[in-house]
Amino acid sequence: MSMLILSIAASLASPAAVAPVPISGAAETGRYRNLFREWRPSIDERAIDAKLDRYWHALFEGSDDERVYYAAPPTANGPAAYILDVGNDDVRSEGMSYGMMLAVQMDRKATFDALWNWAATHMRYKHGPRAGYFRWQCTRAGCPKDSVPASDGEEYIATALLMASARWGDGQGIYAYAAQANAILDVMLHKEEMNGGVVAGVTNMIDARQRQVVFVPQGRAAGFTDPSYHLPAFYELWARQAAGWRGRTAQDRARWRDVAATSRTFFAKAAHPRTALSPDYAEFDGRPKAMDGHGDFRFDAFRTAANWAVDQAWWGKNPQAAVLTDRLQRFFEGQGESYPAVYRIDGTPLGRERSTALIATNAVASLASPGRPRGAFIAALWALDPPRGRWRYYDGLVQFMATLHVAGRFRAYERSNKVVR
Repeated sequence: MSMLILSIAASLASPAAVAPVPISGAAETGRYRNLFREWRPSIDERAIDAKLDRYWHALFEGSDDERVYYAAPPTANGPAAYILDVGNDDVRSEGMSYGMMLAVQMDRKATFDALWNWAATHMRYKHGPRAGYFRWQCTRAGCPKDSVPASDGEEYIATALLMASARWGDGQGIYAYAAQANAILDVMLHKEEMNGGVVAGVTNMIDARQRQVVFVPQGRAAGFTDPSYHLPAFYELWARQAAGWRGRTAQDRARWRDVAATSRTFFAKAAHPRTALSPDYAEFDGRPKAMDGHGDFRFDAFRTAANWAVDQAWWGKNPQAAVLTDRLQRFFEGQGESYPAVYRIDGTPLGRERSTALIATNAVASLASPGRPRGAFIAALWALDPPRGRWRYYDGLVQFMATLHVAGRFRAYERSNKVVR
């Protein structure tokens, strides 16, 4: 990848840019911004199709140096497959959930079903206090490898299932997508009630008092959060779609609305007042959680700006997101064309390592901006190719999702607002 991406971007900016679509409420209006065309109108839909197809081919069908999707032995429910974190040689709920989301956005039902089958078979706890949650890490052959959930996996899996129901309709068994999604949402909100309290350290995935997602719903790790796990764009969708546990439709939907509102407020608390950088881990009041360096802006934290921007683009309920994006992008403009990836949240660099995942999420942050986007960030994403090599897993999946978002192709698929069980 060229280190001159930002310089090239400036030269490619067009004075005849396409007028931006209003950013508020795309999930309801169906009018999603295409920031690539706002930046450079000569990019047509065929060029965007070709770029998305290249990502799909590389990550899902490509060579051994490109792909992260691998077929697995079938189960009683049919074909199965997994997303491999190549660098760590394991399968993570994060990657499985991203793969499912990419499949539903790209209208690849067979791929979606194979991934969901593997996750439901090998990652979901069937018994005990954690029943209904998903292991965050497995071997290629299936779990066990690690014995705790990580909340971002459940969030993306549940949302992908709801979108699959909206896009393709529901099947039988594990392919009754809406029912499967609702089972996950129920566990996230009501696990302690289901278990008769905190049993073996297992908690709700949404802290009832704080109205925030926890880092891990287990023991002390349930006492803080990860800002990049805050996904109000998804919570708002759940507030419209959740069936509710034991008939509590109105109550659970109200709770999801409250969680969304809390996350919107939380973003401003967690973001540094000058740089808008947020930490990997944070206390519920937004203060950095100093744990093994994760009180700094590291790889998890790249996603936080994308989360506040997508939420504002889809639902238009957090005007503060535009302020945060402006602050963040001004900070990175000041870091030069080859800005590093990891910082203290005050902006002090912690090395010179680069990350294309950060380039990608910084482009997605532009969705919160009410005017034309800063062209350099959009151009930098457009200039990226699907990654190769040992560390392609995270960069590749984040780049792919970012390209969908920036192109206006990442949609909030939603079926009618009736209760589906």
